This record gives sequence, structure tokens and C-alpha cells, in this order.
Amino acid sequence: MAITDTQKVDYLWKKLGYAATKSDTNANKKAPNEAIASPLQLRADKVMKDASSIPSTQPASSAGVLTVYPTSSPIECTVDGTATANRTWKTGQTDWISPEFGSTYQAKVYIHTSSDAAGASGGDQVFATGSGNDDEWFFDYQSGVLHFIGNNLPNGVSFTGKSVYIAGARYSGTFGVGGDTGAFTFTDNRLQTTISNEEIIIEPAGTGYVAIDANSGLIVPVGTTAQRPTGQTGMIRFNDDDGVVEVYNGTTWGSVGSVNTVSNDEFDGDGSTTDFTLSRSSTTGAAIVSINGVVQEYTNTFSISGTTLTFNEAPASGDKIQVRNFFSAQSVNIVAASIQDADNDTKIQVEETADEDVIRFDIAGTEKASIAASTTTVKNDLVVEGAIKSDTFYFVKRSTNTNIVYPGSYGSVTIDYEDAGDDYGSTDAMWSSVTDRFTPTVAGLWYFRVSVDAYSGATQEGGLFIEKNGTSVAANGHIGAIRPQVVTHLYMNGTTDYVQFKSYTQSATTRGQSAANSFFEALLVKQAE
Repeated sequence: MAITDTQKVDYLWKKLGYAATKSDTNANKKAPNEAIASPLQLRADKVMKDASSIPSTQPASSAGVLTVYPTSSPIECTVDGTATANRTWKTGQTDWISPEFGSTYQAKVYIHTSSDAAGASGGDQVFATGSGNDDEWFFDYQSGVLHFIGNNLPNGVSFTGKSVYIAGARYSGTFGVGGDTGAFTFTDNRLQTTISNEEIIIEPAGTGYVAIDANSGLIVPVGTTAQRPTGQTGMIRFNDDDGVVEVYNGTTWGSVGSVNTVSNDEFDGDGSTTDFTLSRSSTTGAAIVSINGVVQEYTNTFSISGTTLTFNEAPASGDKIQVRNFFSAQSVNIVAASIQDADNDTKIQVEETADEDVIRFDIAGTEKASIAASTTTVKNDLVVEGAIKSDTFYFVKRSTNTNIVYPGSYGSVTIDYEDAGDDYGSTDAMWSSVTDRFTPTVAGLWYFRVSVDAYSGATQEGGLFIEKNGTSVAANGHIGAIRPQVVTHLYMNGTTDYVQFKSYTQSATTRGQSAANSFFEALLVKQAE
């Protein structure tokens, strides 16, 4: 006995509506009572992997994952010879986009002269709902087959010499699941980019963050200093040259955490070399530099950039230079009030009392030295091995090659030493050829030496003197003087005090001058406290 249509419908009802296996007739077991699950089978090779790229409105032409057959160029179908005449027509193409993606994907059907796709839209268009003559059609979007599902063919339409044409869109993207996804490939437990030098970006939405849920460990990239990549702010790696984890802060690489090694470098001064190459990178504030055992004051005497140590002045020949580099390419902020030994009687303190801003050095329980903002105090004998150098050396020498016309009768002439010579500490800027004055801008004890040609005859007097603020303070004059010199020390207040240099002759004369014989020198001997 043949299976009844009722049983077939019951099977479909239970399969599609309840995803259940039909195990009895509907009379004996209703669909909700079927207990054996039977979900629809989904083929992975037919899953539209790029379905999210399908627009909600059908485009006018092929684009992205869609191949479009517009009404101006629909696809011509072939009749299915195994079915009743003109009942079923095949596009020969699968995977058409159904109206579930948007109403504009509804297939359009035309009956028109064969081999004339361009004119198909001018032929007879038939609709899925039919013409009221039980002549509806159904289009299987998966297989690309059109079937006139009603009892009749389209009313009043002749198929003689004609074909069915379909306008719509097909999916031409990638099918499947897993495997290559976007710019990534997955192999076992390895994630890789498919494009060389591409970044892997994990971007949580909103205020979410990236968390690695494990209690074992995370291995960061490992490489040498030379293998550092182009730095990006926040980039982290392990430097196996220095044995530290390092982070790029937007400007330089700096190590993270403790550094347990100290590098030692030693050099010999030669009186001319100012730059020395260290064995590892550092900064000015992260190394201790000493010359002949005397620790140098950083920034005032030396600086460090990368592996280059630069002195402001070349260490003398025979000087022993030692560098202790505790950290690699970073300054260190020690969050503590003191560094001390085990029994706490030898220590360095930065906060003996709250916010006093004084560094104190205690040895065996007694304070031996302290450094404040303006003073450094040493409370026991100070032994210095090597020279003590001022941070700035002030010296100038100027001269004149211009003839001096002496009026005679002991009349004095103010000398303009208009030619610049040696200059240290920008001291030359303290001279003015407008006023012929030297006005020191640094207070302290100054040494002056002045010379000029003031000869007017073997029996005639000539001389030279120095005025401070318009008053003579040192002089030298005698009979037959040719090139008198005056040497003196004067205290200058660094603001208003000035000196001028004047010479005279007994008889009127004009004397030629030269840089070797007509000059003045000024040297700061001791700067005021």
C-alpha cells in the first residue's frame, strides 16, 4: 500500500516544526510527544561564510560577494525535460539570494523569445502569486530551479519558441566554516597572520579589557638590543643582552623591575679626549663616575647618552676614570627615605625630618656630611686626590693695534682694547668698546694685567694706570718708560663696578701699538660666596 499524503505531511510537520523523528502516526503520537531529536542537517560546505557582507538591498550590478543578473540581462533557463512540458525550468546556477536578506532579492520571472536576454524584461512577466488561474510559481533559491506549482501554466502565455528568464542575485563568496579567517590562519594551537609584518590587534568593546586566565606564565618576545623593533608606546619585550624586561615609553626603551648586575668601565685620560664608550647603555643620572677616586658631579662635569660618556673638560693625562653603571638606559626613582646597612648605623638619608630636602651621610652612627640646596657640609677631614675644578672658568684677553696720540704734559688717554682675543666663560662680553670699560658680571676677586706703549723719550716720563669706578687704584710710570705694565687684584661687585685703563706721556707723541705689547687680561680668581 502506498504512503498516504497525510503520513508524509505528518513526517514533515514533526521534522521541520519540532526537529523530532516520526515514530508513530499522528493519531497515536502527536508531534509534541515525539521524544527522539532529529535536527536538520547543516552542511558546512554550504554555509555562506561571508553572509554578513550581503547588503540588505540588492545592488544594481555585481559587487563584493554578489553576482547580479539585472532585468536588463537576466539569466536564460533551460526546460527540465524530465517534467511535464514547460512545467519546470533550470537556471543552471545555485545559491541564489532569497528574500530573507531583503525584499528586493525576490526573483523576477519573464517569458520571452529564446536567446534574447536583453529584451526579456519587455516580454511577459509572471508573478509568484499567479494571475488567478491557479498558475502560481515557486523558485528554489538553493538549486536555482523555477517550478509552476499551480495546476495550470501561466494563463494566456504561449511557450512556443520562448524561454523563461530569471533576474536576481547569487552568492559568490566563500563557503565553509573554520580554517582561514580574514587575515589569520589557525594551525593546531597556533594563530598566524597571512600578511607579512601585519599586527595582531585585540580590541575589547567599551570599557572591557584583555585578560589571560591562567596561573602559569606569559612569554613575551625575546631578543637582543640590536633586534629591538621600531618602538611603539607601551611595547614590551625581554632583552637577553641585559637580562631585563623592557618597555618603550614613546621616546626610549627602559627596563622594568630589578637589575641585579653592575657594569664596570675604566679609562685613562690623555688631556684631549672627552668622549668614552661604555660597555652598556646608561643615562647621566644612572651611573657613578669617578676620576682618581673622586666622584664627579653629574651634569656639571659629565653627561651620558646611550653608551657615550662625555666630559665637559678632557680628563688630564694619567687620570684614572672609573664608571659604575647600575642600571641599563633608565633613571631610577627609589621610593624610600634612606639606604642603610644591616645594623642601620651607616646610611644615606633624604628625609630625616619631613620634607627637609637635605641629603645626609651617616657613618657608624655619626653624620659626616650633608648636602642642602645651597651648601655642602663635610664634618671631617676632606682628602682630595686630583684637581678641584670650578664649573666655569672666567678669563679674557684683548689688545689694540691702533696708534695712540698722546697730548703730552702728562695728559692721559683712555685706551680702547678693541681687538678680541682669548675668551673663556663668555668673559669677553663684559667689555664695551663704546665706553672703553670692563664691567664684570660675576662678583668676586679679579686679577688684572695691563700693558701699553707709552714712550716719549729717554728723558721723558711715560706711564699707565687702572681706574675703578673713575678712581685710580693701581699705576706704573717712570722716566724712559717704553711699555709699562700694571698688575693688581680688585674686588668687583658683579653689577656696577667697572675698570678703565689709561696711559700718558710727558711730551706729545704718537705711538704705534701691537697685540704683543698693548693688551689687558682679566681673570676671576675667586668667585664671591
